[in-house]
Amino acid sequence: MVRWKAQQSVAVVTGASSGIGYHLSRLLAERGARVVAVARRRERLDQLRSATAAASGSVIAYPGDVTDPEVRRGLLARAAEIAEGRLDLLVNNAGIGALGPFAEASPERLRRIMEVNFFAPVELTRLALPMLRLGRQPVLCNLGSVLGHRAVPDKSEYCASKFALHGWSDSLRAELRESGIQVTLVSPSTTESEFFDAVIETPEGQVSRSLGSWPAERVARATLSAILARRAEVILSLGGKALVYADRLSPPLMNRLLAR
Repeated sequence: MVRWKAQQSVAVVTGASSGIGYHLSRLLAERGARVVAVARRRERLDQLRSATAAASGSVIAYPGDVTDPEVRRGLLARAAEIAEGRLDLLVNNAGIGALGPFAEASPERLRRIMEVNFFAPVELTRLALPMLRLGRQPVLCNLGSVLGHRAVPDKSEYCASKFALHGWSDSLRAELRESGIQVTLVSPSTTESEFFDAVIETPEGQVSRSLGSWPAERVARATLSAILARRAEVILSLGGKALVYADRLSPPLMNRLLAR
């Protein structure tokens, strides 16, 4: 398979103000990509742009909330200006979560998580597909989760959103095969980032149980490797792989273990 090349490519990365999105945007710019970095916090995007000032590529800051249709249209219009409408890479990374039992949560918590984690990337991709069809070895990269393979207690809405992203990615990969657009699904386990500082409607004192964790930069480097190789899917960390493959071997056993 032909590898993806960052040099002079046009990329859009959502959730670029911190964590995986921040480091991935920086790595892409360092390899010569022209990155439209999208996030709500303008000051963080300005910091990212300053951090990549000496890179061979560039970062264009585009502040906004990807759940807003006008923001989605605007950021793609900005990306289209770079290389006559061509888009080589779209990274759907922005996401939020929540902790706590489903029975104690509001319907709004589920709707907000699905809006950010699933509907926003789906609708952004819908708009971006004509631009990706013009791209050079184009890649659509979706940041999923091992919890999109095996659900766990107290994260029901987050798991549901990542299962939806997983299923949609698999379907879209088959649909787009003849177009040359590669759909890459990256499934990290717990990532050391600001994610848990921004969980919504989470009871005070609620903690997340997980198997191992990776720094955000390590996840970003693994994500970039998957993009460069135009992989279909990667599951990151030993703990994440253990959770997924143990569930495939014996779902009843995992149900008992996770219920404790």
